[in-house]
Amino acid sequence: MKNKLSLFAMFALTLVLLAGCGSNNNSAANNSSAGNTSGNASTAPAADASKEIKELKISFVPSKDPGEIITATDPLKDMLKQQLATEGYNVDKVTIDVGTTYEAVGEALTAGTTDVGFIPGGTYVLYDDGADVILTATRAGLSNDSDNPKDWNDNKPTQPTEDQATYYRALFFAGPSPKGQELAAKVNAGEKLTWDDLNSANWAVMSTSSSAGYIYPTLWLQNNYQKGITDLAHVVTSDSYGSSFARLAAGQADVVVAYADARRDFEKQWTTDFGRGKSIWDETNVIGVTDGIYNDTISVSKNDPLMTDDFKKALQDAFIAIGQTEEGKKVIAIYSHEGYKAAQSSDYDAERKAQEIIKSLKK
Repeated sequence: MKNKLSLFAMFALTLVLLAGCGSNNNSAANNSSAGNTSGNASTAPAADASKEIKELKISFVPSKDPGEIITATDPLKDMLKQQLATEGYNVDKVTIDVGTTYEAVGEALTAGTTDVGFIPGGTYVLYDDGADVILTATRAGLSNDSDNPKDWNDNKPTQPTEDQATYYRALFFAGPSPKGQELAAKVNAGEKLTWDDLNSANWAVMSTSSSAGYIYPTLWLQNNYQKGITDLAHVVTSDSYGSSFARLAAGQADVVVAYADARRDFEKQWTTDFGRGKSIWDETNVIGVTDGIYNDTISVSKNDPLMTDDFKKALQDAFIAIGQTEEGKKVIAIYSHEGYKAAQSSDYDAERKAQEIIKSLKK
């Protein structure tokens, strides 16, 4: 009997010891899954619901034909999903659209109906109550960067350089119409244009929040003539730069305002879609050059629950990485972007001053 009791006691003790080992193993596993990295054990962390994103919505401004933008940026969807995955975010779907106007994209960011906006500095500043800048685009420097329009005409065509630039200029382009040629002839002869010269021309401009298509040209007119775009007698607002150059080619506009040097982007269309017989470099001239404009932004919505500090950092890293690949460069070339660098709101303080001047001119 005594031997039986001893055997029973040893059996019970063994069960207790085995249970203790199992408890210790479970505890070790729990510690590992909670992020304990001591030792060589490595297990996948539990899925973080905040890093599971059903849809990421991206909006572009209509600086070019919307269909062209949609086609060119379509590969960005998969690139961004793959790159965000390396940042720990699983995005089920990326959607891309083009706003009807620059302001429409700013309003969508403010309302939180779009998550990410590719917008100029002027649009960002106008909507910075609802938009948060995270990146500034870099562009290829240009072979021309003079503030004298004649220099741009004497050194055509404008070519890209190896240098990366964080600013660009707006240019006033005179077209092949009789009035456009008349204005260009005066500039190339070293003569200063008068207000009457400019006011007698037909103009095509962009919407009021466009830095190159409205704001900085207005400042140039104010500095040189104490006038603004609203003082010009014959002005139409284009829905894209492509529309402006189509008007210039057709003689419907004598002068258009656009970023430097937009002719590089419309060189082929000038003789194909726009039906001109000579090259855009032969038939257009620069008649005005603005001060430098800080580059376009990638901004996100301030009223979007997706936009945590962690996710904004992930987006920054993802877009910077995409801009460093050959495939990525092809996509962002639609906006003449060559890469991105982290940005902060204060980078656009000069743009805010420009906006204040514009507002004062409207009073």
